[in-house]
Amino acid sequence: METVILAVVIAVVVLGALGGLIVGSRRRKPLPPPPPKAPDITAPPAEPHVGEEAETPRDEPRRTIEEVDLPGGPAPVVVEEPPVAEAPEIEIEVPEPTEGRLVRLRARLSRSQNALGQGLLTLLSREHLDEDTWEEIEDTLLTADVGVQPTQELVERLRERVKVLGTRTPEELRGLLREELLKLIGPDLDRTVKTEPEGRKPGIVMVVGVNGTGKTTTTGKLARVLVADGRTVVLGAADTFRAAAADQLQTWGERVGAHTVRGPEAGDPASVAFDAVKEGKEMGVDVVLIDTAGRLHTKTGLMDELGKVKRVVEKHAPLDEVLLVLDATTGQNGLVQARVFAEVVDITGIVLTKLDGTAKGGIVVAVQRELGVPVKLVGLGEGADDLAPFEPEAFVDALIGD
Repeated sequence: METVILAVVIAVVVLGALGGLIVGSRRRKPLPPPPPKAPDITAPPAEPHVGEEAETPRDEPRRTIEEVDLPGGPAPVVVEEPPVAEAPEIEIEVPEPTEGRLVRLRARLSRSQNALGQGLLTLLSREHLDEDTWEEIEDTLLTADVGVQPTQELVERLRERVKVLGTRTPEELRGLLREELLKLIGPDLDRTVKTEPEGRKPGIVMVVGVNGTGKTTTTGKLARVLVADGRTVVLGAADTFRAAAADQLQTWGERVGAHTVRGPEAGDPASVAFDAVKEGKEMGVDVVLIDTAGRLHTKTGLMDELGKVKRVVEKHAPLDEVLLVLDATTGQNGLVQARVFAEVVDITGIVLTKLDGTAKGGIVVAVQRELGVPVKLVGLGEGADDLAPFEPEAFVDALIGD
């Protein structure tokens, strides 16, 4: 009996040990991985960033986001191109009409020019016009930069007219002075800026002048004058010696939709002028305006360069206009400049700038007499449309006032 009990106990112990081994082995066995979760096709995909790189361990090659495998297999990734920045549009301006522009600017002109007209009227209104009075009249004209020869002619004619007139009312004196000043300025001179050559296009205009006279600005304003009159324009930036000149001229052109031809800084001005005329012909424009360097009239080499520009341009066609820009405030010094330029190129017209400042109105007469060519344009301010075709009647009316 005891043997049976002992056998049973041993059997129970053996069974218990075997059960513990089985449970322990089950606990140590790793669980199988869960099945992959199906991607949620209703969720929007993450937006890729262009150029962003996926983070990878340092020992693995770096891959862009386009190369990263997505869950469930590779899928195409759409990469949007960055938007190309567009240059801001330049608004094309519409210049005001040039017809009657000097009349509209008359008040601005008269503020600085009345000293001449009013001074002459005051002297002529004296009861007795003795020699001292006539000398004062002569001094007034000379001070206004009229010039010696024109002054003598005007005083002589005034003497004769006043003697015949006898009694002089203010209205009669004003009419007399207006008439004689008009004769002096020359109302019959052709002041048209020649831009329409017969049988060919384009008209070619070269603008010359000394540094500081406002030459490049005048060229830009002249483009506005021509556009206002319905013409198409190409600008040639042949002033390659001044760094900002080409930029300045191009800005003027862009405002009115005119194309600008330019070359490298310190490049050959004649080459730029040649290319401007060539492109103007190819584009079929009406006028090519060539801005030349502001040459010091004392520099012989630079003046020779100006002559070269003229010769090169004329390989395309003859120049229709050579406009000399003069600062009206320089007085007699401006006449010295004019003489030197006239020896190098055939000046066909004068542009007087800064006529609204401290300039004396008589410079119009003096420069015409000096060169034998008319004043065709006058600058009366800093505004874009302050360049006006010269009108003798409006100018004289501004001189003598109302």
